Amino acid sequence: MTTRPELPGMAESYWMATAPGTRWPVSETDTTADVAVIGAGMAGLSTAWELTRAGRSVVVLEADRVAAGVTGYTTAKLTAAHSLVYERLRRTRGPEGARQYARSQQAAVERIGAVAAELGVDCDFERSSALTFTTDPQHRAVFEAEAEAAAEAGLDASLVTETDLPFPVAAAVRVAHQARFHPRKYLLALADDITARGGVIHERTRVTGLTEGSPCKVTTERGTTITAKDVVVATHYPVFDRALLFARLSPRRELVVAAPLPASAAPEHMYITDDMGKRSVRTAPLDEGRRLLIVTGEDFTPGAGDSHERFLRLDAWMHAHFPVGDTAYRWAAQDNDASDTVPLVGPFHPGAHHVYVATGFGGWGMSGGAMAGQLLASLITGAEPEWAGLYDPRRLRSTVREGASLLKQQAEVARHFVGDRLKSGHVDSIAEIAPGSGAVVRVEGRRCAVYRDEKGGVHAVSARCTHLGCLVAFNEAETAWECPCHGSRFGVDGEVLHGPAVRPLPPRTT
Repeated sequence: MTTRPELPGMAESYWMATAPGTRWPVSETDTTADVAVIGAGMAGLSTAWELTRAGRSVVVLEADRVAAGVTGYTTAKLTAAHSLVYERLRRTRGPEGARQYARSQQAAVERIGAVAAELGVDCDFERSSALTFTTDPQHRAVFEAEAEAAAEAGLDASLVTETDLPFPVAAAVRVAHQARFHPRKYLLALADDITARGGVIHERTRVTGLTEGSPCKVTTERGTTITAKDVVVATHYPVFDRALLFARLSPRRELVVAAPLPASAAPEHMYITDDMGKRSVRTAPLDEGRRLLIVTGEDFTPGAGDSHERFLRLDAWMHAHFPVGDTAYRWAAQDNDASDTVPLVGPFHPGAHHVYVATGFGGWGMSGGAMAGQLLASLITGAEPEWAGLYDPRRLRSTVREGASLLKQQAEVARHFVGDRLKSGHVDSIAEIAPGSGAVVRVEGRRCAVYRDEKGGVHAVSARCTHLGCLVAFNEAETAWECPCHGSRFGVDGEVLHGPAVRPLPPRTT
């Protein structure tokens, strides 16, 4: 068997490696609060912080550690420039819809800057422009239209052809007055301020049940109950399916590599392109005379594709284009795309009166999460921002308008749900699985997800995702089982790493 090249760098997010750990207590007793917030990432903590500032009592429930899920593995661009979005919004939502999107996202950028200053947190907040570029001259007209639409929406946007990238571009939409920051340092400061103002945070407290009513009741896997007037579901991918939002969300993973380079050679601004298989570039302060170059790309559906080869390809691109040293870090981010482009933030479903959701940020969860915090806190306290309707999950016209995208997503889910069951399996027997690898194998007529560790030990669990029953696939580069239907991820012993699943994969005997 051919030996694969080793992956470069430490398998950890830079944000996780350079911020302190957390130890908030597990929920062990029943409690009552004005609002229960499920999820302690960007959207959840932003919402909780805004609510405590408004005088509400808040309990935050996090299945793992604060700011250690999706938010801990972002690239942390803080911008209202979301690639080529404004021309599309102008066509599908009208000029006013595009303006509302721009105002709400830019307000989120400014909010984070203001909060960081107010709390006095050193979170490496830096102002920068954000540029979306192409290297193909034939795409210039598309970028001209985007620059015009972004400027019409109220952003400081312009079309440029000169950048500080180490290669030429054909055109780029530049949006000024954007930012970048260290998301985990920022959110840990928010968490401290939430508790200082009387809020309660529980880690290692997975929510498994929600009863809507007056009041609502949230139950955890340990059996505790949190009674609250209002509930916010901010788990990235909603852990409850009653709103059928899973039919309007498409999960994807993106790989990230990072390496030091001389500060004199570092790009001043943030960049993104869909050329070359998508590439996103930004830097972060590192030490005297150096910055950390962070490059993102190679997106794929969880459970599909070879992430090992994708990591190598992304790393090779970084080294080919920038004068970086050895790769220091590698990690992966997970995002959910809404079928009609705009995030879903607001009442959970048409009949919801006290349950709210924030999801579908499409790779822009930093500004999106801060926006969601402001929007949801306003709705819960009786106000309604002008852009509430734009993000309302109950919207129907845009969903119908983007029906082709929605149908494509669900066709892909159906392909995995049915097609994966028709496959004979990755290997014929457990004996064929090499150390450090995993595969789906039939054992006594049942499909098992089997991993063999480096010492030869076998770890077998059910291959059916506990969310809706799709078959999982093994991600060797990240040593995890992934569901290609809705993005749930599991450890080799079945523990839930990422929802919407809330129950582990049951163990199997071999």
